[in-house]
Amino acid sequence: MAERRQQQRQQQRQRQRQTRRLRRQGAGLACGLLACLCAGACSGNGAAVEDARAAGDAVQIVRGAPDRLLAAGSSKARTSMEMATGGTRVTIRGAGVYDYRHRLGRLTVMLPADPAGSSEHRPITELLAPGALFMKNRGAGVPADKWVRVETAGMSDGNLVTGGATDPYAAAELLRGTRSATYLGRTEIAGTEVRHYRGTADLREAAKRASAAGRAPLLAAAKGFATAVVPFDVYLDDDGRIRKVRHRFSFVNGQRKDAVAVASTTLLYDFGAPADVRLPRSEDIYAGKIAE
Repeated sequence: MAERRQQQRQQQRQRQRQTRRLRRQGAGLACGLLACLCAGACSGNGAAVEDARAAGDAVQIVRGAPDRLLAAGSSKARTSMEMATGGTRVTIRGAGVYDYRHRLGRLTVMLPADPAGSSEHRPITELLAPGALFMKNRGAGVPADKWVRVETAGMSDGNLVTGGATDPYAAAELLRGTRSATYLGRTEIAGTEVRHYRGTADLREAAKRASAAGRAPLLAAAKGFATAVVPFDVYLDDDGRIRKVRHRFSFVNGQRKDAVAVASTTLLYDFGAPADVRLPRSEDIYAGKIAE
């Protein structure tokens, strides 16, 4: 009898030990599952928080993009300008480098062939500087070794359109006047992940917030364009630098008074690339009349 009771107590202790072991195993599995769920949730929440911040601060983030370019120092650039008027559409393309800290750039601009395809235009070399645009191979009668200088503050568009390429830093400073911006999510440009924003900028507000050198051209554009409100799409990388910006301008075409629609696209890449831009000497600048 005593022996049976002892066996029963041993069996009971064995069952208790087995129960405790199962509980510990279950707790371990639960903790592991909880850790996995937490990791996934935290990762998802991190992305969600990042997207929420990008959406909530959209106007301020876009307005700050020019400062990110200043921090980058320089980059390579590609430009495209599409103009449409009276059923005709032309595209002018450019490529070069830009020094954001000194606001100096060099672009090679390719004009489209004549509609009949009978004439090819020589590439125009453009040097961009604060308050001035220098062009070589611009206009009949200009010697091949001479530059044409144009004061950008005197242009009715502030050289956002006239040169056939928007000054990359002027394109960026225009965003300082952002009135509204919507975060549209992430996408990719040339293998780089970017955030896409769409909105409108006001040229007058941009001029108020712009650098001293950029103020006059933006004010001129505000007066010369059909409207001071400029729709845009901009794509910023994780450092807040502009990788692509597209503006849609509208201005009145001289005496005809019909609106010309212009879409200007600027692509920026290879940040930190050498950008040694040297402006022409005074004796290399053409002072005669330019034939159109």
